[in-house]
Amino acid sequence: MSIKPIHIIGGGMAGSEAAWQAAEMGVPVILHEMRGTRGTEAHQTDKLAELVCSNSFRSDDHTSNAVGVLHEEMRRANGLIITKGGKHQVPAGSALAVDREGFAEDVTATLEAHPNVTIVREEIEGIPPEEWDSVIIATGPLTSMNLADAIRAHTGEEDLAFFDAIAPIVYFDSIDMEKAWRQSRYDKPGPGGDTAAYINCGMNEAEYNAFIDALTGGDTTEFKDWEKDTPYFEGCLPIEVMAERGRETLRFGPMKPVGLTNPHKPDEKPHAVVQLRQDNALGTLWNIVGFQTKLKYGAQADIFRMIPGLENAQFARLGGIHRNTFLNSPKLLDAQLRMKSMPRLRFAGQVTGVEGYIESAAMGLLAGRFAAAERLGLEISRPPETTALGSLIGHITGGHLDGKQTFQPMNVNFGLFPDPDPADVAKTDPETGKRLKGKAKGRAKKQAMAARALRDIDVWLKTQVGAVAAE
Repeated sequence: MSIKPIHIIGGGMAGSEAAWQAAEMGVPVILHEMRGTRGTEAHQTDKLAELVCSNSFRSDDHTSNAVGVLHEEMRRANGLIITKGGKHQVPAGSALAVDREGFAEDVTATLEAHPNVTIVREEIEGIPPEEWDSVIIATGPLTSMNLADAIRAHTGEEDLAFFDAIAPIVYFDSIDMEKAWRQSRYDKPGPGGDTAAYINCGMNEAEYNAFIDALTGGDTTEFKDWEKDTPYFEGCLPIEVMAERGRETLRFGPMKPVGLTNPHKPDEKPHAVVQLRQDNALGTLWNIVGFQTKLKYGAQADIFRMIPGLENAQFARLGGIHRNTFLNSPKLLDAQLRMKSMPRLRFAGQVTGVEGYIESAAMGLLAGRFAAAERLGLEISRPPETTALGSLIGHITGGHLDGKQTFQPMNVNFGLFPDPDPADVAKTDPETGKRLKGKAKGRAKKQAMAARALRDIDVWLKTQVGAVAAE
């Protein structure tokens, strides 16, 4: 007997991952992507899984970092996005950053070649028809207004949204390496062993103060009336908004000077440092780390060329800002990401209220597995809350603080995990035998949570449908 297809709307991180997971479980998928017939305010191509903002998946350390744990859990679950990210990795210290063009092309080609995946280039303008009895809506932060209006009309919820900002990208050959230098913070090696993954541009105090003055006085994008009450996502604040919070804010954020020494001025400690991270495999493009902005294009070029080493910078892309729509998921979605009032609809990705590429893909991974298992008539449970996958879906479907009146986007973090058993947390340094204190004590707790998460995800994968594909 033929298996009816699952319809997936949106070919970003979540939609691509959901399609892969369901297809790998033997269920046919029809992936509907409107790019190719109409664009969005932020995308540049019609490729699936295009990286819109940063090219970083953040930390790849699965021993003591929650994001790294999520990476490793997804690798063990046969994740498409994390696997292709690793294949197209570019140097970024301990982070996993990718060549955005090669990555998107590979994801697109892989899904186009899969026998269980059909890609249809079209916009879905409203609630899908009744005959689509299994649908995953993974339209991300740039959900078309027609579809967003239809969802809002059905749920009765007011539109919840925030702004994401985009950092500019610079051509490498326009960076003055007589002033800038290559170094990772504290010379910490990344996954490839590179201890000089970043380009650094140092500033003295006078240069920093002049830069802050220009930044806070720069000409910024005007919002439309319907946008004016929309808040920013705290994890992706425009740099000029951070600067307005205090003159020293940037020196303790994206421009912190610690762990770096300028070889051009070895006796002069930089007052602040701007870092650039490689954006493509060829090393011809570099993005300015943490420099999301809503400055107008002319102001961006003038102000960012005040940075030592970037006086003659040529920009492959200037920064921008876009609106990100998400659901009130704790109220609207059940434990398997189905809309409570219309269970044939599932949601995945940033529209559910997770923030970040890898978190979006993670919700796609789970939605794809949930939908495929349901289609096959099999039972599947959600991952335990002790795992990164389980803690994240637990948060968006009801794990927010009791009494909280609004639901806001969340990156994966150890604050979402239950505390480990005290007996599993190291109390002393294995080399010195001394009792752990301060940061070392906190790191030991994180290590215990990370180890527990990977043990528990292995058990979950072995007991759930799709374990064969994961292995």
